[in-house]
Amino acid sequence: MKKLRPSLYARHRFPAEVISLAVWLYFRFPLSLRMVEEMLAARGVEVSHETIRRWAEKFGREFANRIRRRAPRPGDRWYPDEVVITIAGKRHWLWWAVDQDGFVLDVLVQNRRDRKAAQRLLRKLLKKSAVAPRVMVTDKLGSYGAARMNMGLGIEHRQHKRLNNRAENSHQPTRRRERQMKQFKSARQAQRFLSIHDPIGNLFHVRRHRLTAADNRRARTAAFGIWVAITSGALAA
Repeated sequence: MKKLRPSLYARHRFPAEVISLAVWLYFRFPLSLRMVEEMLAARGVEVSHETIRRWAEKFGREFANRIRRRAPRPGDRWYPDEVVITIAGKRHWLWWAVDQDGFVLDVLVQNRRDRKAAQRLLRKLLKKSAVAPRVMVTDKLGSYGAARMNMGLGIEHRQHKRLNNRAENSHQPTRRRERQMKQFKSARQAQRFLSIHDPIGNLFHVRRHRLTAADNRRARTAAFGIWVAITSGALAA
């Protein structure tokens, strides 16, 4: 007889619908934990912001992992970029990459901005995608070219500041969250938060300027359908 796997929400007082809503609000929008607490209270759900924080850590990770398993193969053009962030008074670099459709491929918080840092990002991207891109588009930072040559990658590399606007614009949601959280408290916290934030953002990412209003609504409905499926009570196999 096949043994049933326990529910993801076992031993939790609140139902799956409340927990998944709280996690969705926190990671989908630039809201603080106390803001989410108040929004739930307006719906008659009395829960502390500390409980919401624990939900975000536990369930957010599981939801993000499920989204990644369902995600389609990334596009064949990658746009890596990096931006400086201040953590505990020290300068760090947020490295990430998007594809030609604007989906975030991965993010990496590092304290360096050199060839080794660029190489670490590229290795992480290649490990996750399992297929090298056809084209890599970056700004003028020489670290990308040095990393590509050191790794022996035969992909086409285009370097031009304006060509990389797609990646440079994609970090705006992260900047909004950083301001709302009054800066990240540690590199580990930033890495942990963004590794959950970005997959959830990808799920609801819709290129509105390319779609009609009806197509946009259908895409949004499909995203919510996937969200309901991944936030069901059963643990993923």
